[in-house]
Amino acid sequence: MENIRGAALMTLSMLGFAIEDVLIKTLGAYISTGQIISTIAAGAALTFAIWFIARGEPVFIRAHLAPKVWLRSMFDVLGTIFFLSALMRLDVTILSAIIQATPLVVALGGVLFLGQTVGWLRWSAIGVGFIGVLFIIRPGLDGVSYATLLGVIGMFGLAGRDLTTRALKIDISGAHLTFHAFLLLMPAGLILTAINGQTLTLVTGTEALTLIACIAVVLLAYLAIVAATRDGDAAFISMFRYTRMVFALFLGMVFLGERPDALTLIGVAIVIGAGIFTLLREARVRTTSKSQPDPL
Repeated sequence: MENIRGAALMTLSMLGFAIEDVLIKTLGAYISTGQIISTIAAGAALTFAIWFIARGEPVFIRAHLAPKVWLRSMFDVLGTIFFLSALMRLDVTILSAIIQATPLVVALGGVLFLGQTVGWLRWSAIGVGFIGVLFIIRPGLDGVSYATLLGVIGMFGLAGRDLTTRALKIDISGAHLTFHAFLLLMPAGLILTAINGQTLTLVTGTEALTLIACIAVVLLAYLAIVAATRDGDAAFISMFRYTRMVFALFLGMVFLGERPDALTLIGVAIVIGAGIFTLLREARVRTTSKSQPDPL
């Protein structure tokens, strides 16, 4: 029952993130990317602050000053800025397909930076997964397009966030971690606006309502993903992260008129298959290692 509940919440969360991508892409035609980032971050941070106060918890805690927490938030900022910058230039479907490679990069990063061990089966799955990424981004003689490169950098930023989250040995809640990242995203969005030579604009009523919807959706998606990962089989529940691709395909085709080609769909299938295999294999290895007695 816990697995079913976790899978449902994870799927709901992925639907929320896919909806947010479509809303932000729509807003990008009228508002600069940096202003969108700063506005959503400010609204989300304010909501978290009110929530902490209502629960009788401190808004700012000592753990917010820890270097590893700052490193995680910087990766989050980097991933978000590059992801949304790519979103304004790429189809939602293409960008969502690139992001599906994040678990593979996290598995690779665990070996390189966290001292984790990976057998030849998982190495093979990671290699096959990156071949799927090549089907999606299709680098030619002229290299990878600028927009695609932004998306790939964003994917590595989000993978870095997940890796540093795994490495945290600090007593801090997921809510306070996310609140810290939102605080850094506010000035980061303004800096991005200045770098792009853009200006802040007054939003219309429709744009304001869309921004409020973005804030509400991202908070609901966050709460759903936190609730999903509290109980049940983590590997089973994590597989439902890939439903985001399904939702992106549907929403992109219906609301944005996107039509992904066959090579993109083949690449997506390869990446998702490799990612699911990696998750299942990792869970199996973890279970096996726990079942063995400690050496004398």
